[in-house]
Amino acid sequence: MISRRWFPLLPALLLASTLLIAGPTEIGNETDKAETFGANADLSTAPRVNVDRPKPTFPLYERNKRVHGLRPFQALVDAAPAGSVLRPPPGIYAGPVELTKPLTIEGGGRVTIDSGDKGTVFSLVTNNATLRGLHLTGSGDSHDTDDSCLDVRGHNNNIEQLVIDNCLFGIDLKQSNDNTVKNNKVRSKPIEVGIRGDGLRLWYSHRNLIEGNEIVDSRDMVAWYSNDNTYRRNLGMRSRYSIHFMFAKNNTVEYNRFYDNAVGVYFMYTEGGILRNNLISHATGATGMAIGFKEASNTVIEGNEIVYCAVGIGSDLSPFQPDSKIWIRNNRFAFNGIAMQLTSELGGNIVTDNVFEGNLTNVVQAGRGKAGLNEWRGNFWDDYLGFDRNHDGQGDTPYELYAYADQIWIELPAARFFKTAPVLELLDFLERLAPFSSPELTLKDEQPRFVKPKQVRG
Repeated sequence: MISRRWFPLLPALLLASTLLIAGPTEIGNETDKAETFGANADLSTAPRVNVDRPKPTFPLYERNKRVHGLRPFQALVDAAPAGSVLRPPPGIYAGPVELTKPLTIEGGGRVTIDSGDKGTVFSLVTNNATLRGLHLTGSGDSHDTDDSCLDVRGHNNNIEQLVIDNCLFGIDLKQSNDNTVKNNKVRSKPIEVGIRGDGLRLWYSHRNLIEGNEIVDSRDMVAWYSNDNTYRRNLGMRSRYSIHFMFAKNNTVEYNRFYDNAVGVYFMYTEGGILRNNLISHATGATGMAIGFKEASNTVIEGNEIVYCAVGIGSDLSPFQPDSKIWIRNNRFAFNGIAMQLTSELGGNIVTDNVFEGNLTNVVQAGRGKAGLNEWRGNFWDDYLGFDRNHDGQGDTPYELYAYADQIWIELPAARFFKTAPVLELLDFLERLAPFSSPELTLKDEQPRFVKPKQVRG
């Protein structure tokens, strides 16, 4: 007689019995199937799954009066044969527009599509199309439906020379690969930064080229679960994150200029990636940071100019994966509050041939990290006090950085407000003169440069 308390478990017991009867051969077959259809499956040719929330349809009377009486651009798209080139007459047209066939649309910089402050302006739901020289404006302001100027839901498209403004989200790519997004100008709605949309967003989108764009007065440029993309020669200004990578692998960021953003480039839960030959300036404020890491691994930071930022590099538990590295080389850290701040890190940073000059603090080691976990070699330190008697360009003695009174604000972040106050400066001077507590070694560079090298950035 089976007790009543076992009744809820009967389905699981029956399943277990079935597996036991099946024997090892059938279980092995199921494992093979899991490898075929599971995490190792090739999804590059899988059919698209619609992940967007249904977007509402707005009647004309709900749209701004400025679009009343305008000719709908959709009629021109519908009339154009697939594979043809559409050159609409110059003027202002009413949105929204949905493109579901390969088509080249040439606006010549004289065609405006306005959605009247409702919904999404243009939806590109096809492959191998080209949009060039259009002005897209007047999206809605709903985050629930991701109102944007341009939704991209296809592969191998060219999006060039668009002017995008008065939009919540600018250009939004979802599950869209191998597209070119080039020489566009994107600006969000003139609202508070936290409630703007992203100027450019990639979600599960791979191998896209993002080049020569201007993303100004938006919220973020983000890449979620998006791998092997290239960001080249873009300008990002007056936003929150210039670029924020999350669970994104092997992206390349090169020759960009990022000014006056809260954060320059942030790598969160990423593996791989290259950040080289960029200029990141004036990332200031309480959270100001040029480059950030959170549990990131195997990243190269090379040839960048990092100036006038609250924190140059802020690293938390990075590199994260066992035996992984972060290479920081040939960069210039100048006139920052803190050039590098390492928090709770496990070691594995290789810091070589960089220039540290004019920073209030060169390096801060906070949390559980200890000196000796990272490699420091061949860097130029403007506060190095040694000599170069044999004139080989290398200091005769190692560069050693100790934390004296700095330990107060390192261990008590609230005290950072008083970091350069006279009382802490005096305390630090007395500590160095006649230490009454044990200073903490932050780093040791065995081969410091004695002469500042020339920095070359493309």
